[in-house]
This record gives sequence, C-alpha cells and structure tokens, in this order.
Amino acid sequence: MEKYIETASQIVNEVRKVVVGKDEVIIKVLTAILAGGHILLEDIPGVGKTTMALAFAKSMSLDYNRLQFTPDVLPSDVTGFTIYNNKTGEFEYKAGAVMCNLFLADEINRTSSKTQASLLEVMEERKITVDSVTRSVDNPFIVIATQNPVGSVGTQKLPESEMDRFMVCLSMGYPSVENEINILKSKQSGVEISSVKPVANKKEVLEIMEFIKSIYISDEVLNYIALLAQNTRIHPMLELGISPRGTIALAALGKANAFMHGRNYVIPSDVKEMFHCACDHRVIVNQGGRIAKKTAGDINEIILSLVAVPDIKQ
Repeated sequence: MEKYIETASQIVNEVRKVVVGKDEVIIKVLTAILAGGHILLEDIPGVGKTTMALAFAKSMSLDYNRLQFTPDVLPSDVTGFTIYNNKTGEFEYKAGAVMCNLFLADEINRTSSKTQASLLEVMEERKITVDSVTRSVDNPFIVIATQNPVGSVGTQKLPESEMDRFMVCLSMGYPSVENEINILKSKQSGVEISSVKPVANKKEVLEIMEFIKSIYISDEVLNYIALLAQNTRIHPMLELGISPRGTIALAALGKANAFMHGRNYVIPSDVKEMFHCACDHRVIVNQGGRIAKKTAGDINEIILSLVAVPDIKQ
C-alpha cells in the first residue's frame, strides 16, 4: 500500500507544478480518477481547468485526446465513423476522440445535445457503438469535461442523465493574491505543461485502482451512505434526489478517499469529505427551495447535519 500511496503523492506533486494553489481540487480529481469515475470541472474560463487535465494525463502516462466542443462538432467526431475503402471493398472504422485513456471534453455545454448524448454510452459502459458494431475503449478510461456556468449564449445545458454520469463536479475558483503572484512568477520563469514528468504508467494506475476496490467499507458506513441518499429523495426542497448510481459513486469515492489518507478502511469522514462534490450536481432544487434562495449545496449541507454519523473508531 505504501508504494501506491507514494505514487499518488508523486502524481499530485507533478500537477502542482502547473496548477498553483489548488491542492484540494487536485487531490479530489485524483481521488475520482482512482475511484474509476469521470470529472466535471465547472468554472469560469482561464482558471486552469484544461491545464489540470493535461497535467494528469502526462503525469500518469495516459494516452489522451482533447476535443473543443463547439456547435458544429458531430457525434462521429466523438465516437468515430466507418468509411468505405475502395481498395479493399470493405468499410473501415476510423477512431473518434474517445478512443484513448483520458478524454478532455473542453466546454462540453457549447455543443449540441445530440453530440453530448454520444458520450452517454462510453461514460457508463466504456464502450461505443458505431454502425451496430460495439467496441471497447482502452482501460483506464476517464472523461474530464469542462464547462462555463456563467452565461448561456451558445450553450446547451447538460441533461440530468449525463450529469449523473460524472462521479464528481468540482470548481477551481479564483486564486488568492499570493497564489496569483506565484502563477505570474512561474510564467516569468517559463514553467509550462512540458515541465510535468511521467511518474506512473497505465499498469501502475490500474493496480492502484484495483487495490482501492479491495478497501474495507463496513455495513455501518454503507448504511450511512444509503441514509444520506434517502434523505435527498424525501427532502421537501429537492425535486430530484441522488440516484443509486450516485450512491455507488459515493461509496467508491469513500474508498478512494480512505486510500488518499493512507487507510485501508473507510470511516464516515471519508464519505463526508466527498459528499458535496459527488452529490451537489445530482440533485435539483424545487420551486420552494429556489424561493427560499437555497442552493443544492445548502440543502445537502443540511442533510449532512441531520443524518446521524456512525461511531467508528479510527
């Protein structure tokens, strides 16, 4: 386990080279990756979302593709297409952008709903179907998508079904004054994405992901997760609660978070730490909640305070 923790620490340190002052977000992104999930980075332009995604791909030696989503991007650009070969007399498959380990979907809400929907199958099943032929993507497969929540001109809101496929939704936010000075200094000294070095390979990443699956999670913690989910479904200010997919994601994140803290068992604080980033984007506030000026995060915080935390000693 110590070897795996050291590798995870090295990955974080490499990403820190180009993403300054966002250690908490870096660690949560890595936690989601090691839990086998997809990440939605929802924030304003220019705060380093794309840089972070590329840094993770480089530090873990993952094959990655980046697709800038615009209104004219087609589903075939994502999944690939078949084309007739005059020489062989057969149709050949031309791979789409998702045929990689890490797919960076830049500004995913700026493309059509039809193109957004082309990601549904591959995000859930790690497979794509083109002209009735199903192909598996490489393992591991991670989608890191970015979107700008400010302004709606030229955007298509992601449907609930697709939001639910993202294991976590994170926001980086503006840097502090001190961190912004450090960013300026790093740019003056020529620190670029090329400075990120590979510290792990695909085999090692898969080994860590497999190890995390074996981390122990007690019935008491599973009951705690189920109660949190149930309370989102019955809360009077929520129109839509956490789905079973979200519950499974929260349990997987609890295991990965325990690993990041150097433990081989899950405690309730592992679940609480990941609850907001795993669940805020999965719930929908109803009219009563909007009138009361409550956000999804506000209501989920109330639910966290209401559900009894099991007494498990570390």
